Amino acid sequence: MRRAARREGMAGTMQRYALTVDKFLDHAAKWHGKSAVASATTGTQVERITYHELRARCGLLSGALLDLGLAPGDRIATLAWNTQDHLTAYYGAMGVGLVCHTLNPRLSVAHLAEMVNEAQDRWILVGAGLQSLARQLLSRCRGLQTVILLDRQAPTESIAEGVRHWSLEELLRLFGRAAPWGGFEEDAAAGLCYTSGTVGSPRGVLYTHRSNYLHTVRALQADALALTARDTVLVAVPMFHANGWGLPFAAPAVGANMVLTGRSADPAHLHSLIVNERVTVAAAVQTVWLGLVEYVESTGRELPTLQRVIIGGSPCPEALLRRIEEQLDVRVQTSWGMTELSPLGTIEPAGVPPGAGPRASGRPPMGLDLKLVDTDGVTLPQQRMVVGRLMVKGASVAERYFNQTEPALDAEGYFDTGDLGLIDEAGNLTIAGRAKDLIKSGGEWINPREIEDLIGALPEVALVAVIGRTHRKWGERPILVVEPRRDHAIGQESLLAALRGKVPDWWLPDQVVLIERMPLAATGKIDKKRLRAEFAEG
Repeated sequence: MRRAARREGMAGTMQRYALTVDKFLDHAAKWHGKSAVASATTGTQVERITYHELRARCGLLSGALLDLGLAPGDRIATLAWNTQDHLTAYYGAMGVGLVCHTLNPRLSVAHLAEMVNEAQDRWILVGAGLQSLARQLLSRCRGLQTVILLDRQAPTESIAEGVRHWSLEELLRLFGRAAPWGGFEEDAAAGLCYTSGTVGSPRGVLYTHRSNYLHTVRALQADALALTARDTVLVAVPMFHANGWGLPFAAPAVGANMVLTGRSADPAHLHSLIVNERVTVAAAVQTVWLGLVEYVESTGRELPTLQRVIIGGSPCPEALLRRIEEQLDVRVQTSWGMTELSPLGTIEPAGVPPGAGPRASGRPPMGLDLKLVDTDGVTLPQQRMVVGRLMVKGASVAERYFNQTEPALDAEGYFDTGDLGLIDEAGNLTIAGRAKDLIKSGGEWINPREIEDLIGALPEVALVAVIGRTHRKWGERPILVVEPRRDHAIGQESLLAALRGKVPDWWLPDQVVLIERMPLAATGKIDKKRLRAEFAEG
């Protein structure tokens, strides 16, 4: 009998405990109930709510959503900033099995409408200052039936004919009731986020409760985000972008205080929040930190409680990393990820001191695997100290895109990131560029990232990008675009001199362009599509 059981497998005797994201806020409310979420409203005003109070508020929203006709699996859109009400929408929807579809207000109306219509969103929750954009969407999205205005807004005028609308406060007062959370499978959909659509049509990534739960556990490892109940976390990552890098889940999961920035990423605003709320850990894209460093340098003000800064979104120049650590007196953790990864992929360990050596994007926390392949998708026999196309596999990695039936995986179950990567002997990943950004000149490849790294290391440079321009003879040739550091000057010859002898001569850019401000995409990254339109295409 024992042998038969061993052959057939034996069921375990542990409790069934669905891995659903509502458990994060339930945990925070029960065990860290007095810890708080501070949300910037207008000017220097901050709205504050404890986790215990937030859980009750989210539960009331859940009941209202169900009683007004929504059912588990229905999608509701949010068009909002980093505010308490947006966080309420996250948990109020996900807690009862609804799918929270976060929309980026910085995208075009056409792209947003494409997303809303494909997702078949029925409701839209609209943040401060976005009513006009919402009205434009409603004219293109006939499936939207209800509008909820967040952030203490009242309608400035009629939203749209035939569309129900309330403010969130009115909705809770009229229809709010405490609805029980959970009761659905952990593989149920929890959130929907689209890629930016800057190249081709946007593609949706449909997260499950299980994937978000396991992503949170992975991100909280000691060599990753390493958050604790003693931390106060500034979330300057937009909550509409790839789960806000997972912080709206990770902070409540450990009972950390959370600070939401509202709409503004103005350096003076961020400085005030960090100082007044005694922030210890903060996360944002590199352009946000560049602005804050310039503000600190020009004012002489300090950030006495800030200990760690997490940078993601795009590779950060070495010179800027050093400036951030020196001027803000913090430890910077660089990271790499993407929407399809929920989004954290790799991150530098939290405990490594500043100045410990060359910077990479760190190692993958347990739960994610990497491999490198060649241009034909064949796994490279050597996986260290070679550049290859980066593939990933894990419980929080997309299997396929929303509304697509074919898996986006290779035969071994790995997802193609589209990035080029190099893994060093210690397992640290360096992103060597995007495969689509490679420049083919005279039949040979130029890697823009290598040029960007060299120029980005110059102390006179704030931001740098290399793009390709069509060339009649060579096919493509590189253009170097530089935003000089404020109050610093650097000439075109000095920039080219920094490359000579370090890259092949034929890699040297044909043109150097100095600009006052680098254009940024909707996600805060450098907008190479716009640079190509303005410089590469005339």
